[in-house]
Amino acid sequence: MTTPDLPLAPSGGCGDGCACGEAPDGYDSYDDYTECGLDPALAQLLADSGLDPVEVEDIAQVAIQEDLAGGVDVTTVATIPEDAVATADFTAREAGVVAGLRIAEAVMSVVCTSEFEVERHVEDGDRVEAGDKLLSVTARTRDLLTAERSALNLLCRLSGIATATRAWADALEGTRAEVRDTRKTTPGLRSLEKFAVRCGGGVNHRMSLSDAALVKDNHVVAAGGVAQAFQAVRERFPDVPIEVEVDTLHQLREVVDAGADLILLDNFTPGECEEAVAVVAGRAALEASGRLTLGNAKAYAGTGVDYLAVGALTHSSPILDIGLDLRAAE
Repeated sequence: MTTPDLPLAPSGGCGDGCACGEAPDGYDSYDDYTECGLDPALAQLLADSGLDPVEVEDIAQVAIQEDLAGGVDVTTVATIPEDAVATADFTAREAGVVAGLRIAEAVMSVVCTSEFEVERHVEDGDRVEAGDKLLSVTARTRDLLTAERSALNLLCRLSGIATATRAWADALEGTRAEVRDTRKTTPGLRSLEKFAVRCGGGVNHRMSLSDAALVKDNHVVAAGGVAQAFQAVRERFPDVPIEVEVDTLHQLREVVDAGADLILLDNFTPGECEEAVAVVAGRAALEASGRLTLGNAKAYAGTGVDYLAVGALTHSSPILDIGLDLRAAE
């Protein structure tokens, strides 16, 4: 699939697709929106994907600043004429699921010193094969090469997470269970990595410590018991969803009777998960965690649990190999 070229402006400017005067979804005014400095069309695409354009631009800026370390790209400046223009093709080197294309565009946007053109061949969440072109960017050659590594670092990382998540989602096909991530994310990249999980067909757990409660073993010890810990959270934060981790069927009965919304079955066997499903009888959602592999995913999903929690999606997925190839601009 090829979408029309979209001219994008340098950071702080407007491209041909500018929607000046219109506040995109999630922003009270256009002035608030333009704080991000990205082209409005790109910022809208990020927002439509559930990402904050301002945060994405900040991450792109940090990545570039880290790479330049206050200087310039000495190799590129020495070897490439200032006015040279080229096209860079982001190309898959192996099969997988792509995620982070608009984020790669944001990296290009903060580097490019003049307008550049983007041709989108696939979309985030698409399956790709080795050799497939994902994204083509025409810009000053120096800008393309300076942005190359930062853009690829994010794109390869996020596509690796999406690819791993898709393998789990495929393994669960035909069951009611969904694969879910955890907070085991790279510091500063949580929203991007959880976006990649969504691209791969998974669902997100809580985004932060404040949007939902998760009562774990240390909370139970500190509170004097699993039911006591649950009640303490319910009384202090009555409107917050509460998940409770349990290690035994006895604890499970305590918390389901207390009214837990979601119960995490820690290191339960498939047989124990089946018992837990029978005990709960639909009164709470159940999430299996620990001991999970792609090989036993279907067995756990077949017990009737609602979620499989897989921290490895974000903490240890290998990258998807994607390269950037220069060619003469048409």
